[in-house]
Amino acid sequence: MKDSPLPADGRGDLGVIALIGSLHGVSHFFHLLLPPLFPWLMDDFHLSFTGIGTTMTVFFVVSGIGQALAGFFVDRLGPVRVLVTGIACFALAGVTLHYATGFEMLLGAAALAGFGNSVFHPADFTVLNRHVSQPRLGHAFSVHGLSGNLGWAAAPVFMTGIAATSGWRTAALAASLVAVAAIALLLWRRSTIADAANISSVPAVDNAGGTFAFLGSRAVWLCFMFFLLVTSAFGAIQNFASPILQALYGLPLTTGALALSTYLVGGALGIVLGGFLARRDDHERLIAGALGIAALLAGVLASTALPSWSILPLMAGIGFCTGIAGPSRDLLVRRAATARFGKAAYGRVYGFVYSGLDIGLALAPMVFGRLMDGRRFAEVLIGIAVFQTLAIFTAIRVGRAA
Repeated sequence: MKDSPLPADGRGDLGVIALIGSLHGVSHFFHLLLPPLFPWLMDDFHLSFTGIGTTMTVFFVVSGIGQALAGFFVDRLGPVRVLVTGIACFALAGVTLHYATGFEMLLGAAALAGFGNSVFHPADFTVLNRHVSQPRLGHAFSVHGLSGNLGWAAAPVFMTGIAATSGWRTAALAASLVAVAAIALLLWRRSTIADAANISSVPAVDNAGGTFAFLGSRAVWLCFMFFLLVTSAFGAIQNFASPILQALYGLPLTTGALALSTYLVGGALGIVLGGFLARRDDHERLIAGALGIAALLAGVLASTALPSWSILPLMAGIGFCTGIAGPSRDLLVRRAATARFGKAAYGRVYGFVYSGLDIGLALAPMVFGRLMDGRRFAEVLIGIAVFQTLAIFTAIRVGRAA
């Protein structure tokens, strides 16, 4: 069963997209609550890289488990209440970090931020699918992904700027104020995303398996694997691209960092174009083509056959192609959700599927870190290409299963 398209209401769609996009930017901002402050935290609490890195492992583990559970609460209580709770956890994370006196409180701040982050994908995609008209869904998912990238870009500048001038504790408290402002915005505009009827009380299609019927869907599990593979590749690039390029091509530190920024900018531009291309409703082929080219470029980068001046264009191309696949990826999950389970199961399906994202980000440092420790830098790039290729076959099978 598929949902009928909503009436085309440009202003209504724009309000929903803008609100959810803003909140998603805040969630990605809090992904980087701790990492920009690592130099200060390591000095003050006498921590190693391994010790401080544990905070991010805690963040993603809590977020992954919480995301799979949060979808049930979205379906039951509605997205507004769940979003307010998640953003409130961000505010508490900032306060906890501000008053931290030891490593345990840093872990507590990371856990609170991870729990807050867990609600956004099931809540956001439930709202977008229920309230944005069908022709604009591709653009809605494009803005959602782009706003997340902007949140990532804003956090380091915000946190390090305040920490450098007023101290890291002040930066943590300022981050809490960002969360408080987001709650105020959500409560002010909550009517924009309020359901006309209590849609959460509508039973999902295929009640034979009850609340957990979606776990018996092959398409849902394939979507989960797709996210795990794609984000494992992304996590490897995000964590290790700079040192890999320095080792393979002899780049200076600043150019290695610029290459990663180029990749992220390319990804943002790809997301914008992907929103338009997703309207063609040929999501599997679009994902396959985009990720296929990204995998090919990663393989070329691993070969070290090209001159060093080509690295930035290659990194931009990998990011651009990966970004193009983003909106179609989200629409593919929607198809898997609506194929059997209907509107009332959006939260739990999206929550479970997107928990694969957090697991992939948590696994990437462990899977590829061993290769990095062994100085097998080219093999990391080949591994990224392999993961992207496997994701292509998974996406194609999702379309068939759904």
